[in-house]
Amino acid sequence: MSTDRQAEPAAAEEPAAEASPADADQNRPDKARAAEPEAEPDGSGTAEPAGAEDGSVALHGEAGDGGPGAEPPVSGRGGVGEGPAGPEAEAGPETAPAAADDPAGSEAEADAAQSAEPAAEAQAAPALSEAQAELAAQKIERERIARRKAEREAPVEAGAKLSGKAADLLAAVRAVESGTKPSAVYFDEAPAAPRRPAPAPAAPRPATPAAVAAPAPSADTVEGVRAVLARGGAPEALAAPAAAALGEDAAGQLTENPWRLLSLAAVRPAQADGFARALLGPGAGPGDERRTTVLVGWLLAQAGLKGHTALEAPVLEKALAQYGVPDPAEALEQAIAEGSVLVFHEPLGPPAGEDAEGAEDAAQPVRLLVGLEGAAMAEESLADGLARLAAGAFDAPGDWERAAGSAPSPSAAELIRAVAGHGLVTHTGGEAARAEPAALAAAARELGLRVCVAAHAPGGGPDPVTVTGLLSGAEGPGRDADGQFALDLLVVLDAPQLDVETAAALVESVPDGARLVLSGDPGVLGSAGAGRVFADVLAARTCPQLVSRTPDPGPLGELVSGIGIGELNQVDAPGKEVVIVPVKDAGEAVHRAVQLVAESVPRAFGIPAESVQVITPGHGGSAGTRALNAALKERLNPGPGRFGGFDAGDRVVHVPSAGRALAARVVSADAEGLHLDRAGARIVVPKELVESQVRHGWAVTAHQAVGTRWPAVVVVLPGDAAQALSRDWVYTAFGRGERHLSVVHGVDQALPHAVAEVPAKPRTTRLTGLLTALATAGTQQPE
Repeated sequence: MSTDRQAEPAAAEEPAAEASPADADQNRPDKARAAEPEAEPDGSGTAEPAGAEDGSVALHGEAGDGGPGAEPPVSGRGGVGEGPAGPEAEAGPETAPAAADDPAGSEAEADAAQSAEPAAEAQAAPALSEAQAELAAQKIERERIARRKAEREAPVEAGAKLSGKAADLLAAVRAVESGTKPSAVYFDEAPAAPRRPAPAPAAPRPATPAAVAAPAPSADTVEGVRAVLARGGAPEALAAPAAAALGEDAAGQLTENPWRLLSLAAVRPAQADGFARALLGPGAGPGDERRTTVLVGWLLAQAGLKGHTALEAPVLEKALAQYGVPDPAEALEQAIAEGSVLVFHEPLGPPAGEDAEGAEDAAQPVRLLVGLEGAAMAEESLADGLARLAAGAFDAPGDWERAAGSAPSPSAAELIRAVAGHGLVTHTGGEAARAEPAALAAAARELGLRVCVAAHAPGGGPDPVTVTGLLSGAEGPGRDADGQFALDLLVVLDAPQLDVETAAALVESVPDGARLVLSGDPGVLGSAGAGRVFADVLAARTCPQLVSRTPDPGPLGELVSGIGIGELNQVDAPGKEVVIVPVKDAGEAVHRAVQLVAESVPRAFGIPAESVQVITPGHGGSAGTRALNAALKERLNPGPGRFGGFDAGDRVVHVPSAGRALAARVVSADAEGLHLDRAGARIVVPKELVESQVRHGWAVTAHQAVGTRWPAVVVVLPGDAAQALSRDWVYTAFGRGERHLSVVHGVDQALPHAVAEVPAKPRTTRLTGLLTALATAGTQQPE
């Protein structure tokens, strides 16, 4: 294998030229540059494999000290868009919960933005998106779930002043907090604690996967909001999205409580504070109950963008303090009492001092969690549904055993046997292990069962069914008279991509007596939305768990498998399956990536350029997706961009909603919108949504690439992106290639450091505890 250190296209007879680790050291990149705007939260980082002279691949790198930056969210007058200089003025959604000591705070990714930044811009569009139309079909199901949840006793009563255990727990939390609280800054300043810049804010996910878009606000409503915004010095462009977010009484709500402007994804607390000051005058102080109540909800919403379904009370209080709230504990208690948020008590273990016989009066150690109603309802509904399926008992007749006996591998046989006798089964493994659920599906069909296999992305499974299409009814078996899926076995691939809301809608639709298999690779990047469903189900250990013993083949499989356990191994690549291309700066990285896609890989492997995918950590910067796509378009499909920046033949990514990045190609455009070919299906993106939902797609982020593989992949790791690298990012990006992986590296030790020492960002969730409690309660029921 060789490592190409020259940028001249003439030198690219092979994907790379031979180089030793010493050669790579001669090509050490510059230290990270100043933060570039518009970097995506799925990362901005740098990694560097270095070549070895013996035909093997040695990977190493040097950490940089830079990181991704972000654009100011809004511009306007009177404080909105004119936040103070400082971290928050340049920060996106990641900043908020990071204000506290939450380990997932300042470093947590806003995973909703993995759908690419087009989703962040979609909020201002007056027309319904494709995703909203798809999700509308789920309305009846979610209403049924809501009614069911309403009938259950709430874990903690909200809507009245706290008393009893809840009040005692809040008091205990405040009592055990050590040290003084952070000094309160003036309420419209940025939090004092420095944190890394974050990307431009992404649009929040809908309250539930089945949320139906509200009708477009009337012209009178928009005009009323515009007048209020003008009085507060806010941009008129916010009128339509504010009216859509707050409803027909939006103008009245903003007049009564100007901080409701935080309902818009692009608005930060500093801008809302300025708007409130302009409307309310000096009375708009940092401790105003209207402000603190909205701020609590906003912080939890931002936490949801980073994958949390709840936050610990002390974490939330510290975040409030850093936004200048004078008494965070009181503010949190007020929000709980008003019912705007819910509080949950999660046991942390057996009662303190409990002896072998048990002690009824022993103190139960608990963790106090606070969350929003939508995520709480979805998480509890999901736990109920999973417990219902897990409790199903099935006989394992001989025909299942015969099917297992003829399975193509021992792991597939184990999976068939487990599914024969259980209603809920988990299955983990790499790319090669995807053949095992396929074998299960084939065996079940031969036994006469109605089977559906759903994947995260189109083409990700043996059947052309996506999870989103299944839920909307556009794909799959459809629903029976009771609104349940008409099937006996549902196999969900790419299970790590399920957020709690999507998973709840999915599980609630699986009928009693049916089986559910959740299958996926635990090493890949997590879901765009809140929750860590697959990891929580695995941690609960309340159902059979099958671990595939089928390894991913070849040098690529060996490399990626090592990354999954935190080891960046040297692998033999005699067929140039893995190639390292060291570069000195971002400009050279772009040049070499274009050369690899357009010349080297097609020449060396016979893989056409349209089957080579470029993956990079972020959208912004000198070697982000924007820069790479501009260079790749100029080389592969030059044109004037006559269709709103696009030309026929352009490779694009269509992002109809957060977490869904769908590869497509531009066909044409007319007054109706932009016509795309997506895996043979023709779709039309309305012209008013093109700017927010469509981006060029020769280069994508790892979050956008998850669930899809290409014959060849070029991973570009520029020098200003080292801090964004993590084990799951590298594992995901390097695992997208089927036959070939080229790594255009710009840093040295950042890569092995990330693989060995930077695991996936933690998420605060409740699902594991809920599943464990339901399983325990089920075993204790009298017969």
